[in-house]
Amino acid sequence: MLLGAHMSIAGGVDKSIERGYSIGCSSIQIFTKSNNQWKAKELKDDEILRFKQNRVKYHINPIVAHDSYLINLAANRKEVLKKSIESFFIEMERCELLNIPYLVMHPGAHLGAGEDEGMKVLIDSFNQLLERSKGFKVIICLETTAGQGTNLGYRFEHIARIIDSVMDKNRFGCCYDTAHTFAAGYDIRDEKAYNKTMKEFDEVIGMEKLKVIHLNDSKKELGSKIDRHEHIGKGFLGLEAFRFIMNDERFVNIPKILETPKGPDMKEDIENLAVLKSLVEKS
Repeated sequence: MLLGAHMSIAGGVDKSIERGYSIGCSSIQIFTKSNNQWKAKELKDDEILRFKQNRVKYHINPIVAHDSYLINLAANRKEVLKKSIESFFIEMERCELLNIPYLVMHPGAHLGAGEDEGMKVLIDSFNQLLERSKGFKVIICLETTAGQGTNLGYRFEHIARIIDSVMDKNRFGCCYDTAHTFAAGYDIRDEKAYNKTMKEFDEVIGMEKLKVIHLNDSKKELGSKIDRHEHIGKGFLGLEAFRFIMNDERFVNIPKILETPKGPDMKEDIENLAVLKSLVEKS
């Protein structure tokens, strides 16, 4: 079962794997750099080597990266857009150095320019990045969002439009965030609703594009468009939604990652992982 949580890279990216292993993760997500700074500290050869060795030693694979929250590839201000494109390219380079297959990112916010204009800017940004990164293997995973503020990506149609419009569709996938999609109005709390939402996802985006799942309960109600993560089973989604996901055979080989609140001792991760594992029905 590919199950884990977002891990800190304090002390070096290789330390994230040790942390994940210590709480029983088989897959993890990391930032490859500080998530609240534009600049990135250079990855040293010895750190890269330890990262690759630890991945084999602790059998944690795949490892997923998440980009910096500062990046907005749909920005309507030139200076922000330029910094965002450059910063995202650096994130892509770091994934290549570390052999990380998936780079999860929020599609960005139009900041008042309108969704259609924001989408055009975003697609152009991606095409520039694809041109610069020819030969890269990392797949950009567009994360479903809650639709808070002027964020794009809260409708499956947004994700599909981006993938359909970029110059190389093979280099894009999707990350389904349970809390975000619920806040955006997609219900999965009972079997009928779950099947309806997954059918719509498959018809609009395509299940083959699903590469990563973020497992988060929601502090806010269905359709609230507010992005607030809660511990598994303690929010408005409830346990049944996660039972459906944990027993969906289509998702066996897809990394399922927790992004729920936690302290440095990671006891909340341990508790949430135990709850998720308990939902798996034995065959």
